[in-house]
Amino acid sequence: MTVDIQTLEDRYIDSCRRQGVLPNSSILSSLFKAEVKKSNHELCKLEILIDDLKDVDIAPLLNLCMNFDASEIEAVDVRNESSCVLNGEYALSLMRAVNKKLRVVHLQDLSYGKDFLRDISQRGLACQVLTLRCSRFRKLNLTGEFMHMHTLNLDFSSSLTSFQEDCFNCMPNLMRLSMCDTRITNLWTTVAALSKLPSLIELRFQYWQYCNDAGTSFISCSGKSDDTTDFSLLDRIPFIGEPFTSTTELTDPNFNSEDPLRNFYSLDEEIINHDVQSMVEDSSDDSEVDFTSRHDRYWLSDVFPGWSSEVPLLHENEDEEDSLQGTFMEPIADVSMKYMSRHASPICYEKHYREFMIASLPNLKNLDNMPIRKIDKERATGIFSQYFEYLPYKWKHKESVVSILQKREIKSGHNKVHSSKNRTSYPSGQSQYFYTRSLSAAKLGSSTWPFLHPLSLLGCELDKGFHPRQFEYHPSDSSLMVFGTLDGEVVVINHENEHIVSYIPSLGAMNSVLGLCWLKKYPSKLIAGSDNGSLKLYDIHHIPRKVTGIHGNFGCVTFDEFDQLTSVHVNSTDELFLASGYSRNVALYDINSGKRLQVFTDMHRGHINVVKFANHSPSIFATSSFDHDVKMWDLRQKPIHPCFTVSSSRGNVMVCFSPDDQYILASAVDNEVRQYLAVDGKLHLVFDIAPTESSQNYTRSYYMNGRDYIISGSCDEHVRICCAQTGRRLRDISLEGRNLGSSVFVQSLRGDPFRDFNMSVLAAYMRPGSKSKIVKINLLASSGHANKDDSDDLRPCPFHSMGA
Repeated sequence: MTVDIQTLEDRYIDSCRRQGVLPNSSILSSLFKAEVKKSNHELCKLEILIDDLKDVDIAPLLNLCMNFDASEIEAVDVRNESSCVLNGEYALSLMRAVNKKLRVVHLQDLSYGKDFLRDISQRGLACQVLTLRCSRFRKLNLTGEFMHMHTLNLDFSSSLTSFQEDCFNCMPNLMRLSMCDTRITNLWTTVAALSKLPSLIELRFQYWQYCNDAGTSFISCSGKSDDTTDFSLLDRIPFIGEPFTSTTELTDPNFNSEDPLRNFYSLDEEIINHDVQSMVEDSSDDSEVDFTSRHDRYWLSDVFPGWSSEVPLLHENEDEEDSLQGTFMEPIADVSMKYMSRHASPICYEKHYREFMIASLPNLKNLDNMPIRKIDKERATGIFSQYFEYLPYKWKHKESVVSILQKREIKSGHNKVHSSKNRTSYPSGQSQYFYTRSLSAAKLGSSTWPFLHPLSLLGCELDKGFHPRQFEYHPSDSSLMVFGTLDGEVVVINHENEHIVSYIPSLGAMNSVLGLCWLKKYPSKLIAGSDNGSLKLYDIHHIPRKVTGIHGNFGCVTFDEFDQLTSVHVNSTDELFLASGYSRNVALYDINSGKRLQVFTDMHRGHINVVKFANHSPSIFATSSFDHDVKMWDLRQKPIHPCFTVSSSRGNVMVCFSPDDQYILASAVDNEVRQYLAVDGKLHLVFDIAPTESSQNYTRSYYMNGRDYIISGSCDEHVRICCAQTGRRLRDISLEGRNLGSSVFVQSLRGDPFRDFNMSVLAAYMRPGSKSKIVKINLLASSGHANKDDSDDLRPCPFHSMGA
């Protein structure tokens, strides 16, 4: 027998009497409103505002909830809109007691802490709509069961930067997801997480609004945008689970960005189609609109930041779907309509963001409250194939490692019997690198979240905390790495077992070590240079391993100083090395004699940040300067005039040669990365990395996997991996810092010369007193699940300074 609302109220009052507490007026008011809704034949829902509850109210309220399943109440909404005094455990008990009829849970920035969020994350909720605005979680990790949830709103969760790999595994019915004004940045990990949502059709990282020259406005069903616009259709469909906000508030240019977005997906499909069809009818016969001079096309570059291509206007022969949805982007009559982005997350500013999302999530119907048309999907597919690599080495489909190994064994067996029949056709042919590249593609395809491991040195016998400032892999020993510190120390480590091999204290003579270079023919020797001009050659065979306070010169060779040094590099025969710094000069040193041979003056108009010898030609070297130029020189020609000069639009941070010396890679401020032919300086490739418009965004780039790929790191941005032959982006890597608000940046990075798709990054914090770290990154191994300490985060993904 169904329990009516009056009976529910009587039972609640009786329970309060037995508990010795007064009935909560908010609960009584909600029961009354539910009765009114039932009498009006509306959805009979009970709204519980936990802001109005105290701990003493919970016991009788839980008793009331036990009657909901058999009552006239059709749905229960639980909301928290401000600070509250209710105990977090009681709030959780209340939501779980409602059980099957729990419809909407709306939680603002809570004072309950991590335990409350962890419980929701790990145990889940039975609600259909969850709105969670909280600054306490950084890495989303919703592993509990959310089987009934179709809408998740995480707008204004200002610390949210990334996702755990399986955070959406238990949301099979989630259709709508909003993450406006978060700190989500990484396209690849975001898509990998969202692809676990089979029902997702609406996604939002920003909110697009129409505006014209007079200001922000909405487009009405009549296609008008003036003050007389009828907003009835908009007002009728608020986002389920969100308190209603008037259109005036949404269109107010002074609208407080700290307030939550109210009308998430304010138009359902029926209303959208109604409005759009009306707009088509009003504008299709408007003879005053002349597009012929634009060849039936118009530009959206000033409408969508990052959109640089054209979108064709619609014609009568297009299908109905395109005709209806396309008009969201058409100018209406003679009004110059544009869009204004509101509350955009950083991911929206990634170049080709919209096309990447559409191409990667084919089931999406709406992105950022803009419908996805057939033509949008076609364009997204083209843009993706032009600017992105799905898998390395042009692999088109993911394949398991086991499958590749089986094919290799089959092929090997065929070769043994000299059979050429039934050869497998592969995209890159049967080169000597084929199976290595196949395995790399397979492993990388299954490891969207790469393995990141900060080096932790185990060989320190003193309580010594190092502050790395520069590092270099050893050219012939795959286990060794050297790093220099801000305190002038030089430390050689085995980065595989994380033990110190040799330690060189500063001896009171060195400041920050900015230049390091191993000798190739004498693999135990290296050159170290500091910013105070000190230059020394060390032999690690004569240097103790222990970190002690004992000072000694350890048989080192000291060279004439080069003031304000930033870079050193040894030539291919280990006979000479060059030094550059905050001057327009470059010094040439003889390693065997320990003497400075010559100083080449005025090689640039600005200071020379980096100098690099070629890898195989002992007399060829390149310089990069903040005067915008990169120059190639030849010692055999007495470098008075360069072999060639190439220029960037901004100051050059660094330059390097490809391992085979066929190319040079120049990196200028703010993501301007170009590749030139080393033989004549002809431009070979411009990497399509979006600028940030910051003059402090120092960019550094190096080769990886021989010269197949490059890695590029900039201030406050991802590490990007791009194909060195096509420029297409393969992956972005987001370095993670645990402390909220601590800006993290890339000071240096290198590709591992012995391991494909492995690298190390020197990551530093802007926070005073913090230490920089060398982080090893393996793209072929998955990070798996985070450490237990990290699972508490429901964590930021950020990771500047000169030198290379």
